[in-house]
Amino acid sequence: MSVPAISPVLAEVIRSGFVEGRHRGSLVLLAADGSVELALGEVTAPVFPRSSNKPMQAAGVLRAGLDLAGERLALTAASHSGEIFHRDLVHKMLDEHGLSAGQLQCPPDLPLDPAEAETYLAAGSVRDRVTMNCSGKHTAMLAVCALRGWPTESYLDPEHPLQRLIHSVVEEAAGEPVAAVGTDGCGAPLMAITLTGLARAFRSFVLAAPGSAERRVADAMRSHPEYVAGTRRPDTWLMREIPGALSKMGAEAVQAIALPDGRALAFKIDDGGGRALGPVLARGLSLLGVDAPVVSRIGRAPLLGGGREVGEVRAAF
Repeated sequence: MSVPAISPVLAEVIRSGFVEGRHRGSLVLLAADGSVELALGEVTAPVFPRSSNKPMQAAGVLRAGLDLAGERLALTAASHSGEIFHRDLVHKMLDEHGLSAGQLQCPPDLPLDPAEAETYLAAGSVRDRVTMNCSGKHTAMLAVCALRGWPTESYLDPEHPLQRLIHSVVEEAAGEPVAAVGTDGCGAPLMAITLTGLARAFRSFVLAAPGSAERRVADAMRSHPEYVAGTRRPDTWLMREIPGALSKMGAEAVQAIALPDGRALAFKIDDGGGRALGPVLARGLSLLGVDAPVVSRIGRAPLLGGGREVGEVRAAF
């Protein structure tokens, strides 16, 4: 029986000078010409990219015929924070397409951003489908189904015409077949690809021809990053402060980013530890040659003891 390979340590947890934990995972860096510049761990084994798949899902919605642009298209590719401007735009999009929040099949949830969730709860609000971070994507999926005359009740079925189209978009962008189909946290079909395929997909979006579905998604995300994430989120900071960068995180500690010249990276932390995302991403960007203040900002992950900083999570490669 074959024994699975042990992933390398990508981040260490340092408390009071003592290594108290380690986060293992896999990471791939692509050079501008698309060749693999660095591979750590199992970068050719399939993973569920989770919400890092959302740009491809948004491109599928465009290919299906829904004409979106600007903030609306960015929100279609979002894991939004549930801030007021996110919720307001979801409601507007539902109204514009003759839909209701009750047709959304994402689960009711609180705002993804902790600070926003506190404000939301303090106002007496409760879990809601519109507040769920994937509600923009679900709204766009419903809208294109209504436009095309496709069933709206089964829009999350993997065999639905829209989901079959998205499946094809994922394979085309990644340059490889989908290895498995699962169910994401929001209920949508989730396509497994390799980390190398995920990096290739992001690279293909930034290099796509102007006017293509892929380029339209990339341009909308980069122009309106606060609608992709939120005002206090690393994806927003990266796309605001690194010209031409396309960035999208996914649950279970997945991250993908591409630079406008085709350099790209993708990684996953095996244990899903989100605290390792920033330090690992910052180190990966540094290895790609990115030198910007935001890299240091997202790379800081302090550990507290008694209310003061006593250590950090830091990259180990």
